Amino acid sequence: MTDTPATAPAAEFWEARYRDTDRVWSGRPNDLLVREASDLAPGTALDLGCGEGADAVWLASRGWRVTGVDISGTALERAAGHAAEAGVGDRVVWERHELGRSFPEGSFDLVSAQFLQSPVELDQRAVLRDAARAVADGGTLLLVLHAGWPSWQTQPPFDAVFPTLDGVLAELALPDGEWAIETKETVRRPSVSPEGVEGFREDHVWRLRRV
Repeated sequence: MTDTPATAPAAEFWEARYRDTDRVWSGRPNDLLVREASDLAPGTALDLGCGEGADAVWLASRGWRVTGVDISGTALERAAGHAAEAGVGDRVVWERHELGRSFPEGSFDLVSAQFLQSPVELDQRAVLRDAARAVADGGTLLLVLHAGWPSWQTQPPFDAVFPTLDGVLAELALPDGEWAIETKETVRRPSVSPEGVEGFREDHVWRLRRV
């Protein structure tokens, strides 16, 4: 595992988040990653904000060679363990980066950023631009971001500015004629509060191919 030291407070926040519980995420790959990447031919993939590794493990199980990136060393240790348990440990490289300050080297056939949103400092625009630059010729950039709070969230826990479909494309500032938009939509999915209140949440998804 490559370890590029991260700075406070973002690193401290995410380390505490992972260390305070045995598991933060479900262990299942993100639904929209599965939907959008299932028809792609395996190659090299970069999973930004990989957390405990479910997306990276799913990609590796389908034949991809994956680089998983996160700010938390604890998350990456768990991810490596999950990959080994799934029998794909030799297909995934784990790197610790504070995105916006450091970024993996090289280019990739798939760059995936699933819900790369944070309650602490994160230069999202810079990270997404770095992500686009890391896509190889003919490769795919897959972005999924929350479009707002869940419908049952009457008192948001912190102030947040959520993206729009066109706004993210504008911030990416992709050169004309070099990219094809294959998916650009808002998806509504069921969402249940910790207290059992049923509702929904909307997410934006972009799948862009470097021509």
